[in-house]
Amino acid sequence: MHLFFGNKKKVTPKDSIVELRNTLQMLEKRETFLQTKIDNELKIAKANATKNKRAALMALKRKKQFEGQIEKISGSRLTIETQVMAIENANVNLETMKAMRAGAEAMKGIHGAMDINKVDQTMEEIRDQMELANEISDVISQPVGFGVEMDEDDLLAELDELEQEELDKKLMETDRPLQMPSVPNHPEEEDEEEAELRELRESMVM
Repeated sequence: MHLFFGNKKKVTPKDSIVELRNTLQMLEKRETFLQTKIDNELKIAKANATKNKRAALMALKRKKQFEGQIEKISGSRLTIETQVMAIENANVNLETMKAMRAGAEAMKGIHGAMDINKVDQTMEEIRDQMELANEISDVISQPVGFGVEMDEDDLLAELDELEQEELDKKLMETDRPLQMPSVPNHPEEEDEEEAELRELRESMVM
């Protein structure tokens, strides 16, 4: 292989496809040129078919040779086109595999930092912190006595004493003679609305 191509740099799939397509264009031009030659030799053979059979036969031979070259070119074109499609498909597969490999490496990197035991431990810590937060909220929501400790039994006893004092006062008041309220010698003062109403009635009578 080195005898034919020498030491060359590594060819990429894109470079190979470009080179093969250039070769296809060259073969297409060659095929068009040979077809023109065939058409020309056929005209010569027809023109000399009755006048000069030798010239006609030579033209048909050249036409046959050109047709043979076209057949070889067609075979080469088919081979190159097949090779181009194979390279394109292989390149697509290669790029697909690269993308899939990159995705796999990314997932591996992500999961590499996520040990299942560490995940369970983290979730357990989160639950513990949530429970602690709830307990703190419950404690904060309770009323604060500002350092004064209150015994409910003492408070009830004090309340009973107050009630007894009130009862004693009421009993003492009932033992006193009843005093009738003094009747005022003058009528209660009329309020402003009653006075205005009285004046209105007196004016109507007059």
